[in-house]
Amino acid sequence: MSDLQHPNRWLHRFAVATCCAALLPIVVGAIVTTMKWGMAFYDWPSSDGHGMFAYPWFGSTIDKFTEHGHRLAGITIGCFSIVLAAWTWKSERRNWVCWLATGVLVGVIVQGLLGGGRVLADDPRMALLHGQFAACVLALMGSVALVTGHRWQHVSGQHPTPPSSRLKTLAWSLPAVLLIQGALGGWIRHLGGGLFEHVGFALIVFALAVAVVVLALRDGAAWLKANAWVLTFVLLLQVGLGAGAWITRFGWPTSGYVAVQGAPWQVVTRTAHAVTGQLLLLASVTLAVRVLRLDWLTRRELIAEMAVEGGLA
Repeated sequence: MSDLQHPNRWLHRFAVATCCAALLPIVVGAIVTTMKWGMAFYDWPSSDGHGMFAYPWFGSTIDKFTEHGHRLAGITIGCFSIVLAAWTWKSERRNWVCWLATGVLVGVIVQGLLGGGRVLADDPRMALLHGQFAACVLALMGSVALVTGHRWQHVSGQHPTPPSSRLKTLAWSLPAVLLIQGALGGWIRHLGGGLFEHVGFALIVFALAVAVVVLALRDGAAWLKANAWVLTFVLLLQVGLGAGAWITRFGWPTSGYVAVQGAPWQVVTRTAHAVTGQLLLLASVTLAVRVLRLDWLTRRELIAEMAVEGGLA
């Protein structure tokens, strides 16, 4: 965790761009799941016997057009990940950052294999795993973008004492809880069960997220506060989308609204709810990593001060 290296701004920007590019296969994949188009093709890596770039994409039906678009988006993020890993090894002196970027590339490869295995096995349980793993890879991409940024290496001195043990515990508990909640959401989307478990567990997620945000805002470090406000925004958005997904699926009798299966608003809210869940995991992981960084820096500075005082004595 040496701070001696001058950060490469363009590498950081490309890492951010990689996160943004990853949203393309995530969003398209969420649409595929919402519309139940995951088995539009029964072969992989070919599409109806055509090569990935030879398939007559624009002349296909909407389900095959979207699913093949998801596959092409996966290839796109694969290219981004290759460049990110190669660029990081070329310009970074921190080996752990290089291995983190390599982890992104490995994660994208594994994610592609999971998607292919889901098709070949025609197994919705693999679709659930495919979606969950995508959230983890996105969080890893966000971590690479975070540690290659200017603020990562110049945040020292913002915090007089290490973050509280309560904040450290809750900040790292939140991503784990969100993964469980994501799995429950995947249970609904892919296997048709777990609705009330998902809704009930959402109360635990919300309470834990609020506690993390409050502690981070009280902590005093501007670097943490910025991430905490982002987490708050995404959390409130996710709650609203969850309510919208419920209404568009079951209706709202008191208002006279009747849910229609496959209606545009239902597709939009359910898809957006799934995507925002992954963004919520991303925000929680980057906050936890920031807490870890501040804890390491402040402890290092305290040890250095104690060594100086001991030398003077």
